Amino acid sequence: MKRKIFSLFIVVLIASLSGLFTAQAQTNGEYGVVIEGFDWGAAVNKVILTMDEPVTTVNWNDYNVMVQRSSDCAVIPAGQRLGSRNVVAGYVSDANGERVEEGNHVTLVLYVAPNQPIGSPIQYSQAEGCNGNSWIDYNMTIQDETKGLVWNEEVNRVMPLIDRFDLSGTFSHGDITMSYASYSPENDDESPLIIWLHGGGEGGTDPTIPLIANRAANYASDEIQAIFDGAHVLVPQSPTRWMDSGEGTTTGQTDDIYYEAVKALIDQYIAENPDVDPDRIYVGGCSNGGYLAFKLIIEYPGFFAAAFPSALAYRGAYFTDDQVDRVKDVPTWFIHAKEDGTTVPEQTVIPVYNKLKDAGASDVHFSFYDHVVDINGLFGGEGYHYPDHWSWIYSHANEARRDYDGSLVKLDGEPVTIMEWLAGQSN
Repeated sequence: MKRKIFSLFIVVLIASLSGLFTAQAQTNGEYGVVIEGFDWGAAVNKVILTMDEPVTTVNWNDYNVMVQRSSDCAVIPAGQRLGSRNVVAGYVSDANGERVEEGNHVTLVLYVAPNQPIGSPIQYSQAEGCNGNSWIDYNMTIQDETKGLVWNEEVNRVMPLIDRFDLSGTFSHGDITMSYASYSPENDDESPLIIWLHGGGEGGTDPTIPLIANRAANYASDEIQAIFDGAHVLVPQSPTRWMDSGEGTTTGQTDDIYYEAVKALIDQYIAENPDVDPDRIYVGGCSNGGYLAFKLIIEYPGFFAAAFPSALAYRGAYFTDDQVDRVKDVPTWFIHAKEDGTTVPEQTVIPVYNKLKDAGASDVHFSFYDHVVDINGLFGGEGYHYPDHWSWIYSHANEARRDYDGSLVKLDGEPVTIMEWLAGQSN
């Protein structure tokens, strides 16, 4: 009987000590996150855990990841505020998530998808004072269920392409002050300048938003930079929206309040970067930004070597014969989707394109898609449809290849993508 009581005492003691050690285990470990832009927008696709001692192996099935999304400004739907993340892989890394054989960090790769809003660190909202896309509080709790370790304090953010940009730019012209991001190529040779103008949901004073909300940062990617042998990238940000007339929204019937300020910013950037080739200035944009890109070539037709608007918001009814004559010789490549209900093609890009072609424009192209689809084939390929307003996906990914009649666009007799065509344009 005494032996049984003693044995029971030992069991209880071991259980108590085990509970004590569990309670003393790490409960506030540090972590970093990797945030990247995907075709559909921004997502946290990796979390980097700081370990107490070096490790050489990772069993990623041991980890559980929970997320809480909140904001004092943006309205987040109830079903998108709290949830779990699926861990799909893991490896030993450094503090920036780069793979190493032995290190003090573990990187967990998280599943991301367009129908997984719990993965996004930004939120689109139409709340007063917080209209469009904005960063939100993205709090993670990661637990190693086998060791009772917890990480819940974010200490680092890695944004692989955005981190290549200078995000400190501000520019004033008259009573307009705008933020902008810029990228300079590593080489010192004379380089073209790519200007990207964001859509209506990316205005404000934080230039990371137009870079990541729809993957515009990809113009600084190794793949696209290689096409140009290095290119400057300039991404201005509207404090409101580019189609702001000061008294409402313009679709071409009157001037917006920004085009002169944007042109002045471009001029200043060129003056401050003498390695920019003044004969290779390219301007593109989506939706609101597609409108402004087109407005800029109307107002300054001899300045730009080419334009690449997507989801054009400029109304064909306001594209006058005089404007047609001004821009018909500016190489332009339009991208649009047939079912776009926001910038309806029959009201915008189709009449604009037809007017240019009727006027004899010889280097104007128009990629017209049935739908905006999963170009990577990860979510169903042609069978998966994004909102049809999102035709800029084909521009950022350098996937546009075909003209209005379905034929391949060619440069010097060879088929080209939109970025390859752009790189070949010069005044």
